[in-house]
Parts: sequence; C-alpha cells; structure tokens
Amino acid sequence: MRIGQNPAKALKEVAKPARVTVAVLNYIPFLSGFYAEMLDVLKACLNSLHENSELPFDLLVFDNASCSEVQQYLSDEQSAGRIQYLFLSEKNLGKGGAWNVMLGGAPGEIVAYADNDVLFQRGWLRESLQVLETFPNVGMVTARPYFSKKEYITSTLAWAESTPEVSLERGRFVAWEPYAEFNRSLGMAEEEIQAGYEKDVFERLSYRGVSAIAGASHWQFTAYKSVIQQFLPFSMDRPMGQVKQLDMRMNEAGYLRLMTVQPLADNMSNTLRSVAGVARAAETAPRAAPGWADWPPARKTLLGIYDWIFRLYYDR
Repeated sequence: MRIGQNPAKALKEVAKPARVTVAVLNYIPFLSGFYAEMLDVLKACLNSLHENSELPFDLLVFDNASCSEVQQYLSDEQSAGRIQYLFLSEKNLGKGGAWNVMLGGAPGEIVAYADNDVLFQRGWLRESLQVLETFPNVGMVTARPYFSKKEYITSTLAWAESTPEVSLERGRFVAWEPYAEFNRSLGMAEEEIQAGYEKDVFERLSYRGVSAIAGASHWQFTAYKSVIQQFLPFSMDRPMGQVKQLDMRMNEAGYLRLMTVQPLADNMSNTLRSVAGVARAAETAPRAAPGWADWPPARKTLLGIYDWIFRLYYDR
C-alpha cells in the first residue's frame, strides 16, 4: 500500500535544457607517467569553457572509468553547479561506446563535443554556431583551422565548386605560428612541420558573408544533434584509433565539414607546458633526462616497455 502522495505530482513545470550541450569526454586512469598532468589539463579545459563560451550552454561530462581522484573532482564540480550532466562509468567503454551515450543522450538541439585536452578561446562557440547556422547541410564545425586530409572533404569541395553563391579560394590561410603550435601538440618534429607548411594548401569558403576553412575533426566539433545521431551507434573494437570513422562517414554522407577561420580551440595534449598563456600553479619546466635515455635504441626500448605495461593494465 502506498503511504501518502508523491510530492512530484505537485510540480507544474520542469527545467528545460539549454539549446547547446557541450559534451566533454574524459579518461584519466592514473596520475603518473603519461597522465601526470592530465588532471590539470582537464581543469584548464573545463575552466576555459566557463570563461570563454559567452553563449548559454549545459555542460555534459562523460568519465570513462578514471581514477578516484579525477572522479571526485568531477563530482565536486557538479555539486558546485558547473557540470549539469555527469556520467561516471565504472568501465572504460572506449571512445565509440562513450560517444554512443554522450552524443545520443545530450539533451540540447546542438552538441559541441570536445576531448578533455581542448583549451577554448573566447568566441569559439559564437563563431562555431555562425558557421553551422549559415552554411547549408553542415555536418560538423571545428573551432580551429588545421590541415585536413583531402579525402575527408571531397563532399565539402564538391558543394563549393558547384554552388555559384560560394567563393572558393585556395592558399595558405593559416599563419605559421597557429599551424606549428597545433602540430607540435601532436608530437611532430619541427622539420616535419616546416615541410608541411611549405606544401599544404587550404581551401577557404565564403558564403553569405561568412567564411570557413574546409575540414573538421573528431577531437572537437559542433553539430546538430539530429545530424550526429544518424551515425550512431559507433562500433569500435579498440579504445582509440578508430575515431576517424566519423570524419569518413560524414564526408561519404555528403555533409559539409568546416572549420572556423581563426584558431579558437587549442590542443593541449597531456601537458600545459606547450600552451601559450596558460598559467601554471607550480613550476613545470622539464628536467633534463640522462644522456643515455636520449640514445635512440634506449629510447625506443624504454617507450616500448612503457607501452606494453600500459596496455597490460588498461587496454582491455
């Protein structure tokens, strides 16, 4: 027998979600080695969202079985009202499994996705939405221009070349420093970056008074939820390495893949050291490694052992 009446019946209305859901995927299994600075990186990511988004949004964070210290930080952020939707997964579902939950369950009409190492600059959301809402049939918009593989933008270029209202230009539309900074964050050598900058050609599209660079990426993008849901569920049998499925499938489906003209999102990778303008709470200058550790055979062996140990404990 029921005792009394459910108080919820007296409620006349419920909260409505913001039009934009910013969805951040997080995975920090421990706070040492590769992940030694990742909690600081995550904090910088979330702080930059609150400080630089300008437009209203709800924040959704999916934690893919991180260590207890990280999950406690996220729980505290939710209690403080800085995270509206928090998923704390007991198991690592991989990126594809997490995307199925996040991108399928985000309550907003528009989803702005980011890895946990993205640092947002002021205006990133406003500029991303301007591109998304001006160009037709947009699949995804990334808030930073970088060189995108041509096989991932064939539909974008075909539309631009066949639409009289579009101005299509080819050239070097990304300055050296933003170009180099992004590629350094990916671990590329300076010689390789310089060689790429000398040969890479970008495509700039102008449509109804708004410009964008052809290309986009799975590491950060803004999209209509109705569009992104067409590509769910993602079936990936490895934790990482297969996320380019989204880039390829969206291009094959004929959607435009675009980037803002200005760099409004940075890739921090696993450290704050390479990001200009990010204040550190403690000294982070790297210590000089022993000379023998830089010897190529020793370096290769040690990194191989580290990779084997990591996979033994966490790649399952």
